[in-house]
Amino acid sequence: MYHGGTNFGRFASSYVTTSYYDGAPLDEYGLIWRPTWGHLRELHAAVNLSSEPLLFGTYSNFSLGQEQEAHIFETELKCVAFLVNFDKHQSPTVVFRNIPFQLAPKSISILSECRTVVFETAKVNAQYGSRTAKVVESLNDIHTWKAFKEPIPEDISKAVYTGNQLFEHLSMTKDETDYLWYIVSYEYRPSGCVHGSHDGPGNIILNTNISLKEGQNTISLLSVMVGSPDSGAHMERRSFGIRKVSIQQGQQPLHLLNNELWGYQVGLYGEGKRIYTQEESSSVEWTEINSLTYHPLTWYKTTFAAPVGNDAVALNLTSMGKGEVWVNGESIGRYWVSFKAPSGQPSQSLYHIPQHFLKPTDNLLVLVEEIGGNPLEITVNTVSITTVCGSVNELSSPALHTQGKDPEVRLRCQRGKHISAIEFASYGNPAGDCTTFSTGSCHAALSESVVKQACIGKRGCSIPVSPARFGGDPCPGIQKSLLVVANCR
Repeated sequence: MYHGGTNFGRFASSYVTTSYYDGAPLDEYGLIWRPTWGHLRELHAAVNLSSEPLLFGTYSNFSLGQEQEAHIFETELKCVAFLVNFDKHQSPTVVFRNIPFQLAPKSISILSECRTVVFETAKVNAQYGSRTAKVVESLNDIHTWKAFKEPIPEDISKAVYTGNQLFEHLSMTKDETDYLWYIVSYEYRPSGCVHGSHDGPGNIILNTNISLKEGQNTISLLSVMVGSPDSGAHMERRSFGIRKVSIQQGQQPLHLLNNELWGYQVGLYGEGKRIYTQEESSSVEWTEINSLTYHPLTWYKTTFAAPVGNDAVALNLTSMGKGEVWVNGESIGRYWVSFKAPSGQPSQSLYHIPQHFLKPTDNLLVLVEEIGGNPLEITVNTVSITTVCGSVNELSSPALHTQGKDPEVRLRCQRGKHISAIEFASYGNPAGDCTTFSTGSCHAALSESVVKQACIGKRGCSIPVSPARFGGDPCPGIQKSLLVVANCR
């Protein structure tokens, strides 16, 4: 997949986050994800260079060693070879058509015309980037928030559907909503909630105490979907929703309610009224939020201004539990931050708002919270690439898309930003990588000034990795590289 994205609305399948494949060459926000994008660019250029033998050539292969192979595609005039090293630890030297090649561990080298290395998986010279989220507005003013408590249906006579059985969830909702109320005679206020696990048992059991009054009572149970499964055998046979309901009073036998008269309400009241839109928001009576934080089945609304600039925008919903969120009437997806990853952190915290969903001011934000959360801790964030980095060895092959004869470090900020500072620059044998770095025993004194002159104030720049560019060879006889870390603003 080349472009990650966002499962807006209710499009995500079961237990799939709103964000999907964010590590694609183009990420969820449309930003270039480096180095993946750079790796693919170089690979595509190498493949395109040898497209004729790949498409029309004769294929052959043979062994170059115990764990090394050559794969050749050749026509009468063109040739391309793939030298493969399966060894995970050694860097053997092999001879292919009378030319020696050193192969990096667990790598593939592409040879244009079967003699010149144009791509090596272990030594791709691609820019790295660091994406950060910056808080631009905290929605912590209690006076700007309003709340609406979702009413619990208690009158079977007003149910849209009735039947003396427990109907399957999707057959009732037609997948137009995640929510289905099951209502039966007995009065009940929920005192517990339960959710399943993607790897857990198929049937989730809720055992909870309820209070019954003498005479007629009403029990209202809310069944909630988190998307339909997207794979597996016999999907047409799967059923969802409540399968069995029983009451036990003291030591008496279980009283099975499956065949009682059940009423059904499809969707939430607020959904039906479309209170998440500007036009219909006033159709219900909103109240001050006051003590309605951490309440289940509660709607919240506020407004916010769009951040200035063209950076991607996201909401941080870490303080919430589970529900759905709308901006100006557009659903940006389900959220379930209370469902933790193995690390103990939410599986997703930032929820993408496309720029075309936003107005300059007075953007309506509406959430329906199912299990309880605190909207006062929600923040509006911008997401951008703030740091770019390149590291290239002097023995590396020049990139195919460049015209230079020397390998070079190429840096480029996202659209609308420029290189504002050089955090680190060293031509020699710098230690570390793009996250932890320091000068080594060999370092050209002109490194920083040369890079600053080439890059500061520009959206992108390139610096050849050659001694002449840095005032001469700072340490003859030592293999050198150039490591540059820059900030974008």
